[in-house]
This record gives sequence, structure tokens and C-alpha cells, in this order.
Amino acid sequence: MRIAIACDHGGISLKDAIKKPLRELKCEIIDLGTDSTDSVDYPDYAAKAIRAYKERLCDRIILICGTGIGMSIAANRILGIRATLCHDAYTVKMAREHNDSNCLVMGARTTGTGVAEDIVKIWIETPFAGGRHHSRLEKIEMMAAELNVLMQ
Repeated sequence: MRIAIACDHGGISLKDAIKKPLRELKCEIIDLGTDSTDSVDYPDYAAKAIRAYKERLCDRIILICGTGIGMSIAANRILGIRATLCHDAYTVKMAREHNDSNCLVMGARTTGTGVAEDIVKIWIETPFAGGRHHSRLEKIEMMAAELNVLMQ
């Protein structure tokens, strides 16, 4: 599995920490930055990862900022992205099983390294349950497409 990872300046340490479990799970890591603690704008890095996903350069995305909130907002603006801000094993399991999360978001200032490593493992290993959850995701996509046209 190919995973694109991107973060802002607040997420560098967590981004580096979660590479270990990704490697253990035999994932190919596409690191899209940032690589400095100099202040950057998180939407720029969310866009890099989403572009990689849309261009099929990766199978899933992981985004990290200080709280994860900004990255979640940025990613969920894009049709087809199901960004889930997860803080524990239960939320990440449900994000994959029920919501087919293709974008994991974490906050480096809110989630400890050990917990983040566990979250990443669960997110990679948990399959989508499908069934009734699939039809709900289809409804969300139709709703987003319809309402985005109305908002223009």
C-alpha cells in the first residue's frame, strides 16, 4: 500500500514517528513535507497529499497538524476524500469499517506517539465493512455534489 504523508510545521515529529509502523506494515511512504519547523500553511500540504491521491500516486493519505482540525477541514472540502480525525483505537476502527476512511488525520499536539502508532496500524489493517455503510457513503457523495453546485 502506498501512503502519502503531509504535515505542517506542528506535525513533523509525529510524521516522523508514524513512519516506523508504516514500514513494519510494508507500506510505501511518500513524504510530501514539510521538513522544517518554520511556519507553513497547512492547506498547502493537504493539497499536495490530496493531489497525489487524485493522481493515483498513493492509495491513502495521512495528514498531520497541531490539532488535526485544520487538515480535516481542508481535506473534507474535496469530493471523494473521507478525512477522519482520530484520537484513539475505537474511532479509527470505526473510521475504516463504517466510513472507508481514505485520509487519516491526527493532531501532533493532541495525540501521543504511542497512540498515533497504534492508530496508524489499525487504520492500515482494518477493512471497510461495506453493506449498508457503502450506500451511506454514496449518499454523502451525491449530497456533496448537489450542494456544491447550489453553493456556486
